[in-house]
Amino acid sequence: MSSIKPGKQRKMLYNAPLHKKRKWVSSHLEENLLLKYDKRSVPVIKGDTVKVMRGSFRGHEEKVAKVNIKKSYLEIEGITMSKADGNKIAKPIHPSNVMITKLNLTDKWRRRKLEKGLSEEAKKEIEKEAEEQIKEAEETKKQEELEEEKEELEAEEKPKEPATTGKKKEETKEKKEPAKKTAEKKVEEEIQEKPKAKATKKPVAKKTEGKKAPAKKKTTTKKATPTKKKEGK
Repeated sequence: MSSIKPGKQRKMLYNAPLHKKRKWVSSHLEENLLLKYDKRSVPVIKGDTVKVMRGSFRGHEEKVAKVNIKKSYLEIEGITMSKADGNKIAKPIHPSNVMITKLNLTDKWRRRKLEKGLSEEAKKEIEKEAEEQIKEAEETKKQEELEEEKEELEAEEKPKEPATTGKKKEETKEKKEPAKKTAEKKVEEEIQEKPKAKATKKPVAKKTEGKKAPAKKKTTTKKATPTKKKEGK
């Protein structure tokens, strides 16, 4: 970097193009790999086995699941963090906090770069190791495909079970329906019989024992008395 000012250095790192950022997402090689490939550091790719050297996950060794070049961080298998809502997500780790213990040699472009300046014996060893890794990758792919096919078959077979249960439900409904109809008929017959019973029954006068009926008050109407005319003298 040409500038000494930290602000300009940060700006340059943030606005750098991807072909430069790709080289910066690199980490140190283990001692045996350093002697084998005669290189101190290599850009990390997906599939490299990596050992965490700093932080709370120090000593964790696992494969790289994802490489984010734009934000320049790695996602390693088995390293997660929990959010406030309880969900777990992959924890981003900077490549400077990591050391490569095993390289992924399935990419031919990467092999060419590693083989530069090495002896023929070292190149043959790299090619053999690459063939073994390619075979392992193919086997894992086949296993994944078989597992997916099994899951699809199980998913296709599962809907058949509810269909049988649906039939059983229909049968139980059919059995319940005649019972309901008989109950409804009984209720209708009872409703029809009730008015007949009411018509046949005669009103019975209530007996009053020792109690006399209250005497009706006689209402007297005053007759108008005729007024005699005074006779003239």
